[in-house]
Amino acid sequence: MPITIQNGLPAREILENENIFVMDEARASSQDIRPLEILVLNLMPTKQVTECQLFRSLSNTPLQIKVDLLQTSTYTSKNTSQEHLLSFYKTFSQVKHKKYDGMIITGAPVEHLEFEDVEYWDELCEIMEWSKEHVHSCFHICWGAQAGLYYHYGVPKRPLPEKMFGIFHHSIQRPKMPLVRGFNDRFLAPHSRHTETPVSEILARPELELVALSDIAGAYIVSAKNGRQIFVTGHSEYDALTLDAEYRRDKAKGLDIAVPYNYYPNDDPSQIPLNTWRAHANLLYSNWLNYYVYQSTPYDLSKVDK
Repeated sequence: MPITIQNGLPAREILENENIFVMDEARASSQDIRPLEILVLNLMPTKQVTECQLFRSLSNTPLQIKVDLLQTSTYTSKNTSQEHLLSFYKTFSQVKHKKYDGMIITGAPVEHLEFEDVEYWDELCEIMEWSKEHVHSCFHICWGAQAGLYYHYGVPKRPLPEKMFGIFHHSIQRPKMPLVRGFNDRFLAPHSRHTETPVSEILARPELELVALSDIAGAYIVSAKNGRQIFVTGHSEYDALTLDAEYRRDKAKGLDIAVPYNYYPNDDPSQIPLNTWRAHANLLYSNWLNYYVYQSTPYDLSKVDK
């Protein structure tokens, strides 16, 4: 089944060229199906790249998905054109009257700041508070996961001595959870961050469950016990070349950045990396949409959180 996106969104042509089934709003409105309504708060600087990555991940289920894109009003992106933002993104004031089956809060390159020092922190807190009664299940990514764990459960982040950067093995800690149904006992996923959420702090919160863990990268998947909030500290949605682009960007800036761990063949940046995590990334999003959204969200969206 397709993912439904706004008419004219540039991601459509890219995804169709990859043989991903995309439907525009006009065609979707003619079908007698209630699609899952998903809100994406995109905090990443390269918003169009993130749009494509998330749409790929959301498209691999039999469910019809309708996506609304959300931007902050208290901070304006410097890396995405105003024309694109005005054409395809909403602000919180435009959606806060609505209810959604699911919501995704992306990462953001603000890890060096304390949460309260982030320019849009108050607005993000308002959105996360609103999500408790207006969103059936919320999926947080990387810094978005750290922010959600901090806001909802008081779990702090702490700086790392060097960037957690590469492709890491993970093991399942809660094998009976639907979120990891079908996963291998060990699986790969990308990380790209300068801070971490301590495992001890997660285990100290009885409302949380540690679902997947890496011996090197630490906590990867954390879930509220009711499944209404999912926190993923890595970037399962990343493309094969995303870490390569980040590595070359930082090298060009003269930053002291290590070669991404377990990424390039023979750790040689001149070789083309392979995507070794795509299957589990697709399964993670499919399981979330199926078991935590579709199977339990009310048909009448006005009854979300009732």
